[in-house]
Amino acid sequence: MAIKKPVGTVTRGTTNPNRLRRVDRFIAALPLLRSIKRPILVDLGFGASPITAVELLQRVSKTNPECQVIGIEIDRERVERGLAVAHSKLHFALGGFEVPMPAGFDKAAKVDLIRAFNVLRQYSEAEVAAAWKLMQSRLSPTGLLVEGTCDEIGRIASWVTLDSNEPLSFTISLRLNGLDLPSKVAERLPKALIHRNLPGEAIHRYLNALDSAWKKASPMSDFGSVQRWIATCETMVAGGWPIVANRKRWRLGEITVEWSAVKP
Repeated sequence: MAIKKPVGTVTRGTTNPNRLRRVDRFIAALPLLRSIKRPILVDLGFGASPITAVELLQRVSKTNPECQVIGIEIDRERVERGLAVAHSKLHFALGGFEVPMPAGFDKAAKVDLIRAFNVLRQYSEAEVAAAWKLMQSRLSPTGLLVEGTCDEIGRIASWVTLDSNEPLSFTISLRLNGLDLPSKVAERLPKALIHRNLPGEAIHRYLNALDSAWKKASPMSDFGSVQRWIATCETMVAGGWPIVANRKRWRLGEITVEWSAVKP
C-alpha cells in the first residue's frame, strides 16, 4: 500500500529553547487539560530540534501529569532527532497538517490540542483556511487548535485559538519591560492577520486602540509595566472591545479578544 505524502512543505525549522514559553503558559492554563484524563497534544512543525515538544510536555504535565505530546514534522531527519529523545509520554511522527498518529496510537484517534507555531508564517495567506480546516478535522469534540507566531527569543507572540468549527479568539503576549507600543506585535501577527494590518481592517483598528490605551496608561508606569498593562486592558474593556477579562493572564503580558473583533 502506498504511503500518503505529508501535507505541507518543509519550513526553515528555526527554533530556540524557551522560545514558545508564552504560548505554552497559555496552553497549560486551558481548562480542557484538567477535564480530560489523558490529553493528547500535538506540536506541529517542531523544527530542527525537538526542544519545543520536550518543553511543551514539561509545562502541561504540571497541569495534568497524564498528558501525551506528539511532535510532528514533515522532514524525516527532524523526526529522527525527536525519536532519539522519545519516551512513554513523548512521541514523534512524520507528517504535516493531516496530523498522523505515531506507532502505538489508534490511527483514527482525535487529538485534544494542536499547537502550530511559526509554521503558517511561511505560507501564503490564501493557504491558511485550508490548513486550518485540515488540522481542525483532527480535533476531538472539545479540542483546540492554537496557531500563531513569535519572535526568535519568544518576547513577542500572538496566536489564534480555534475549535473544530471556527476561530474563537486572538491573543497577544508581550514582554512588558521596555515595551514602546503594543503594536510592536504587528511584525509577528499570524498569517491570517499579518497582511491585514491596514487602515479599514479590524486588526488595524484593534492595534491602534491598544496603542492608545497603552499611552493613556503611561502614568501607571511609576507602579511598573505590569500595572500599566492591566490599566491598558481595563481601558480596552471599557471601550467596548470584547476582551476576555482575566487579570491573571493580563499580569503575564497577555490580552485576548474575541475573534469577531479582529477577523479580516
